[in-house]
Amino acid sequence: MKNLVTIDCEYIMPRFAAAYLVHDGSEAYFVETNTTHAVPRMLEALRKEGLTPDQVKYVMITHVHLDHAGGCHALMKACPNATLLAHPRAAKHVIDPSRLIESAKKVYGEEAYRKLYGEISPVDATRVRSVADQEEIGGVRFLHTRGHANHHVCIFDEELNGLFTGDSFGLAYPALQRNGLFIFPSTSPTDFDPEEAKKSVRLICETGARRLFLTHFGELTEVEEAAKQLLEQLDFSEKVFENAVQSGFTEPRLTQVCQELLMKNFKTALNTRGLSLSDDEWHWLRLDLELNAAGIAYSAMKRRAQARA
Repeated sequence: MKNLVTIDCEYIMPRFAAAYLVHDGSEAYFVETNTTHAVPRMLEALRKEGLTPDQVKYVMITHVHLDHAGGCHALMKACPNATLLAHPRAAKHVIDPSRLIESAKKVYGEEAYRKLYGEISPVDATRVRSVADQEEIGGVRFLHTRGHANHHVCIFDEELNGLFTGDSFGLAYPALQRNGLFIFPSTSPTDFDPEEAKKSVRLICETGARRLFLTHFGELTEVEEAAKQLLEQLDFSEKVFENAVQSGFTEPRLTQVCQELLMKNFKTALNTRGLSLSDDEWHWLRLDLELNAAGIAYSAMKRRAQARA
């Protein structure tokens, strides 16, 4: 019988980003690595379960955004027998993370980058394995789930009747679950595709998994209600995207317009559920909405460029 442990990586704040440990008492796998700062927490979770790093057979990442995969090298170094499993487009960035590092430093600056992510180093290519869509390895099945990122996978463990969703099934922060379920999609740069995002939500539902393990954050069992909320909000995000494609706005105004529309819709959703947020909650939620707006604007500009080509 498999055991599952949810690990709070305390990335930015508590209960914001999770990694998972699954084991049967003799072998284990991790899903997500968060950042190098989180790796000691993951190894401590392993110790508390009575296991050693030598017993970790796989490290799996849903995609290479750094709050999901920034700690790959550190965790793989600590677990000498593990193989890292990732989408083919993600695997190459784990082996050579230079583009990820360069991009993050441009966004955050050197000092903030170091504070958030620490050191990121390459993983030996001989320890990295690409996974095909629907491929089964180590008792789990991998699903390619585009929409949030074109290198995203979800991981279905039939024995747990559970699926690790990464960012393909939205964000459900525990602090926002005060008046029932409240979940919203992640449309962050650079690969947002509204139609593919909706396909991924439906695909996850079609697996029949009754337990969903979100990176942001924790276990979710209200699958149908969550899908309903996500599809409604993705429909709205698609309208914002289409408006952005047709508009004459360029950056930075384009992102600002997208953000204003998302914020208005978000406040309506909060009011519908009777949720009132503190200043601190608004602070970190605004970061998500800014990223979502930037993702929609980026994809709209890309669509315009493709139309001109």
